[in-house]
Amino acid sequence: MEIALVLFVIAVVFITQSVKVVPQQHAWVVERLGKYNGTLTPGLSFLMPFVDKVAYKHVLKEIPLDIASQVCITRDNTQLQVDGILYFQVTDAMRASYGSSNYITAISQLAQTSLRSVIGKLELDKTFEERDIINAQVVQAIDEAALNWGVKVLRYEIKDLTPPKEILHAMQQQITAEREAFIARSEGEKQAVINKAQGDAQSILAVAEATAQAIERIAAAIRQPGGADAVQLKVAEKAVDAYSKVAAAATTTLIVPSNMTEVSALITSAMKMVQSQRA
Repeated sequence: MEIALVLFVIAVVFITQSVKVVPQQHAWVVERLGKYNGTLTPGLSFLMPFVDKVAYKHVLKEIPLDIASQVCITRDNTQLQVDGILYFQVTDAMRASYGSSNYITAISQLAQTSLRSVIGKLELDKTFEERDIINAQVVQAIDEAALNWGVKVLRYEIKDLTPPKEILHAMQQQITAEREAFIARSEGEKQAVINKAQGDAQSILAVAEATAQAIERIAAAIRQPGGADAVQLKVAEKAVDAYSKVAAAATTTLIVPSNMTEVSALITSAMKMVQSQRA
């Protein structure tokens, strides 16, 4: 009975040591007598009891890593409090096990130093405008080193950029001043348009009044003795002047009426219109 119990215990230990079930999106590194022997993929695997052992277990999913907040100095010597988050993924379980004693700490420290270097090349205003560029440069800097650690850096995102209170207050004042200047400029442009419209209206009214006064004076002059004769003479002068201009044109062929009394008829017609206006 005791022998059977011992054999049962040995069998349980043997099965426990030899049979391994690796979950999906995981990779287990196996060492044989202290030396790397292979990597177990998801599914059922068998090991040699007391000879092989699972030395490292890695998750192959995308992992978010919070990067501690730190102070960075911009190109124009302004301090910024910056914190971010890094996303990475283990791509080589063997290198992740032996490439670094702690690849998570290594990635975190490298992210901080890379961020300080990138921000140190930019002025304060650019750090707020070029977040995407900063993120891309940090990823590029980390990814080159992370290859030796069996890790792929996917992306880095700045969560917050906080300048000193004095700088923040000055920026708020500048934004307020720019907004007020924009409003004042808009009001000025609006008033300029109104003034121009009013000026145009007054100009049109003045021209209309002047034209009306001129017409009234002409009408009054026609009513005076000899006014009708003066109009007749003026019409005749205009007609003769028109014929003269047509004749002076080099490329124009002048057709003179066979009966010059048509000019007189034209004058007579004009005078009738004047007389009707007088009536």
